[in-house]
Amino acid sequence: MRLRADDALVVVDIQYDFLPGGNLAVAGGHEIIEPVNRLARRFANVIQTQDWHPAGHISFASSHPGLAPFQTIELPYGIQVLWPDHCIIGTKGAQFSAALDIPHVQAVIRKGYRETIDSYSGFLENDHKTSTGLAGYLRERGLKRLFVCGLATDFCVAWTAEDGIEMGFETVVIEDATRAIDTAGSLDASRTRMDAMGVARIKIADLL
Repeated sequence: MRLRADDALVVVDIQYDFLPGGNLAVAGGHEIIEPVNRLARRFANVIQTQDWHPAGHISFASSHPGLAPFQTIELPYGIQVLWPDHCIIGTKGAQFSAALDIPHVQAVIRKGYRETIDSYSGFLENDHKTSTGLAGYLRERGLKRLFVCGLATDFCVAWTAEDGIEMGFETVVIEDATRAIDTAGSLDASRTRMDAMGVARIKIADLL
């Protein structure tokens, strides 16, 4: 696939808490770091997203006595999966992996820092209304096609890709540069949603 001047690579949440040994480790998450480094060298424009939660965040199972990680609850904005405490502001778990080598990254979009709402997507929090500012940034830069990689396929990657389509961007997920949590059928569900919305799915080899 030929890259264009208006392309951007969006690298989603490659943070210690999502890697082996982290509080919400994604199986095989470390395996994508070197391929993402290689992919990033192909792109003039690179953006990262960063999960960035206060302690006691509403999405943490520990904030709901009697409930366990991966159970779900109903919140004003919809169904919320409860997670282990992760990516807490100021902790190592919230930091990007030191193995990431993307010195030319141009912007970091932090999400999930409001205590009462979770945020998977790099564009919108989970109420599907509260903006992170990413869409405006991309439009002002004249960037029109997004290639999304990172963690995790079925949550933050998929929601970012879906919102990219909704915001009017061409959006492509580099599927083997992601890894999934896959709780309660979430991976199949995310692929079904992305396909229905017109998110393209490609392989690393299509770009390298």
